[in-house]
Amino acid sequence: MKKIMSIITFVLMLTVFTAGGNMVHAETADTPAAHSDILVAYFSATGTTKGVAERIASVTGGDLYEILPAEPYTEEDLNYNDSSSRTTIEQNDKSVRPEIGSEEISLEDYTTIYLGFPIWWGEEPRILDTFAEKYSFEGITVIPFCTSGGSGIGRSGSNMETLAGSGTWLEGERFNGNVSEEDLQSWIDGLQ
Repeated sequence: MKKIMSIITFVLMLTVFTAGGNMVHAETADTPAAHSDILVAYFSATGTTKGVAERIASVTGGDLYEILPAEPYTEEDLNYNDSSSRTTIEQNDKSVRPEIGSEEISLEDYTTIYLGFPIWWGEEPRILDTFAEKYSFEGITVIPFCTSGGSGIGRSGSNMETLAGSGTWLEGERFNGNVSEEDLQSWIDGLQ
């Protein structure tokens, strides 16, 4: 019996402590999970935007939400040199709305959303248009950010603002994939 109790105690300790030794608080009915009023929502086809989004979430303490396409993009789909690639066809037709495959998210408790995406053909990918039209941004400040090797954010923010029809949309910013947390913090501080 003592041996069983020792094993149970050990297993419980493993579930309470992470590998780094930080305490993990279990969620109970009396203690709801911590929730930020900042959301960092992003679409990332190759992982570059995801890395920047994760750094913004780290700096702001925001929650992360990945906008996943219902039909994932293949390497061939992303070939901008191919006029018949999926992304070229989507970007050339402003009415295309790729389906979002991520679970729906409630924006009700958020006051600020950082909205990230790569730049495709000088604009936001059409899946961001799907996201902008799908949700209400009433009472929310939306701050677009994009990743690109050289192209600016262009009209992407104003495009999505028009499609959304609600929220306060700030001018966005372009970052390269290796932007530091310090540079992101300076940008965020300059927004206020």
